Amino acid sequence: MRLLLVACAMAAVSCAQQIKIDLDHLAKKAANTVDLSLPSNLIQLGAAMLDPKDPDQAQVKKIVGSLQAIYIKNFEFKKEGEYTKADLDSIRSQMKAPDWQRMVGVLSSEDRETVEVWVRTDGGKMTGLTILAADPRELTVVNLVGSIDPAAIGELSGHFGIPKFNGSSKTKKR
Repeated sequence: MRLLLVACAMAAVSCAQQIKIDLDHLAKKAANTVDLSLPSNLIQLGAAMLDPKDPDQAQVKKIVGSLQAIYIKNFEFKKEGEYTKADLDSIRSQMKAPDWQRMVGVLSSEDRETVEVWVRTDGGKMTGLTILAADPRELTVVNLVGSIDPAAIGELSGHFGIPKFNGSSKTKKR
């Protein structure tokens, strides 16, 4: 019985694994830094404040109900070259098959921007999502942990500190 309980606990922990983003050295170089960690209880607190009568807010509330955590790190730099390819590779190296798969990869040589979307699956269900967005003077990593409905991902943009996705390759700078 104990062995079964330990196995169940280990499975629950592994499903809730976020990637380890050790980029503290970049915070010292950045002009602006955002480090947001929302565990399940804070997500639910935020969701409780949403208006269930507003269709958009009701949809967001439904989506975040199954999330266990939201982690966001954003660094804005005064000059280019403050982060390296090795910093990006240290994030990418944590997202390995068979659990993680890159779903989207966009590289704009004109704007020198990179956007990648990685998904974690377990038993055919999406259990995590990581977005890596980088341009010469900004680096953002968003990590969602928990059961995620792929059709509803876009509904989270603009909420809970997740950047607003407008569907175009050009985004308005802050």
